[in-house]
Amino acid sequence: MASDNQPAIARILTDKAPAPAGHYVQATVHHGVIYISGQLPVLPKGTHAPEASFDDQARQALANLLGVLEAAGGSADHLLKVTAYIVGIANWPRFNAVFAEVLGDTRPARTVVPVAELHYGYLVEIDAVAITTPSAQGLAAERKDPGPL
Repeated sequence: MASDNQPAIARILTDKAPAPAGHYVQATVHHGVIYISGQLPVLPKGTHAPEASFDDQARQALANLLGVLEAAGGSADHLLKVTAYIVGIANWPRFNAVFAEVLGDTRPARTVVPVAELHYGYLVEIDAVAITTPSAQGLAAERKDPGPL
């Protein structure tokens, strides 16, 4: 609970990305900073397709991340740091190509972490830290906590 000296933490839940499958929210916002939970390439309605190509999975994970970012009051230009977890270091060049395709001229700080496996057999998961637009900072502070998930 927020005190008089500290603004509340806004918890973001949007249908532009899959609903959380555990005890977490899609993102939190505090003092204009957006912390986006890891996004797998699950379709927003919850449909799984772990057999999809790496490129398609990377595009979907980024689409989910950008959907949450938009719901939190930001855009791709507001990304500060992106972390991508990819199965197989051989996928790194493909991730780089899809990342550049989706984000264009936007170049946030980024870390790519090769991992042995990810949940549901997916090949990529992406999280991020961003800032809200000045006009959205008040809006994010008004969002309601979705409660226990």
